[in-house]
Amino acid sequence: MSYVELRAELQRQLIDTVEVFEAWREANIEKSRRYAGSMRWVKRGGHRYLLRKVGNREHSLGLQSPRTEEACEAFLRGRKQNKDKLAGLAARLDEMAPINKAMGLGRLPRIAARILREIDRRDLLGHQLFVVGTNALFAYEARSGIRIKSELLSTEDVDLMLDARQRLSLVGREVKEVGLLGIIRKLDTSFDLRRRGDYRAVNGDYRAVNRDGYHVDLIRPEVRGVFGDETGDSLSELDEELHGSPIEGLNWLVNAPRFEAVAIADDGYPAPIVCIDPRVFALHKAWMSARLDRDPRKRKRDREQAVTCADIAVTRLGLSFEDVSSLSVLPAEIRAMRNTIFSPNKSRTGDSANDMPNW
Repeated sequence: MSYVELRAELQRQLIDTVEVFEAWREANIEKSRRYAGSMRWVKRGGHRYLLRKVGNREHSLGLQSPRTEEACEAFLRGRKQNKDKLAGLAARLDEMAPINKAMGLGRLPRIAARILREIDRRDLLGHQLFVVGTNALFAYEARSGIRIKSELLSTEDVDLMLDARQRLSLVGREVKEVGLLGIIRKLDTSFDLRRRGDYRAVNGDYRAVNRDGYHVDLIRPEVRGVFGDETGDSLSELDEELHGSPIEGLNWLVNAPRFEAVAIADDGYPAPIVCIDPRVFALHKAWMSARLDRDPRKRKRDREQAVTCADIAVTRLGLSFEDVSSLSVLPAEIRAMRNTIFSPNKSRTGDSANDMPNW
């Protein structure tokens, strides 16, 4: 059995935590957009003007009038309400975190959660960057109200897929000034580029590793054609930056339907995950498990993850492998692998609980 269903009280705690986090996340977005910057009155040429400043840019909202006075009051009032709301929700999350940890809900590695929250705050998660690999399992189990066995979740890295189609030119100036490496270094200064090179990356700058050996890999689809591989491979043009390593098969994943969830980290705090549809994940893992050039130990784990995710997708999330439109991103021969990882007449891993004690 590869997973068990969470007890009712654990599911309630998980749902409550996700609701509080989503409320905090929404209020934080409102803070960074609607209430960013400041307003002030200035006197010019005998008249008073209302100015709005965001970052280093300041512009006029017009002459003093009932309209601009109301706009200023509404901004200040709304900003205070937003600040109070965020403080209340933050305090609530602080209260819930140790409870989540004590109840065993925390599964996602803490450093991965911090990275995901930060790239989400910068509006990169789900746009330019997506989670691929084992960490996607934390999203599937959180949405399903289950617990996958630890052997399938064990990971010392987080793989981020770069989607260069999502207009890297629209990445904010703040991100371009620090780059992805700078973002993760703000969370842990010990992260550094691994420069020994690798068969997957020409320049060897696809991986950052911290003092504990935890690494962040940036990968991207392999592009083939008469013009070669000329897609963007990084979030900035800094000399020291993570560059996406081209990987075979990611062109299928970059076009796959998205899947979003909030998972709980091992410190009890929630984090957003945007990854690929679990059916696509399962079929891609089945394909990887069949590759003879892959490490046999990894092939065995790939196979187990494929079977587990296929079962979760169908029996827990109500998804179907017959939904051709959702799976059309995969070649027909890979879609056909569904019969090798899931039987509609028999759930391979979906027992809701073990009926024997863990003696």
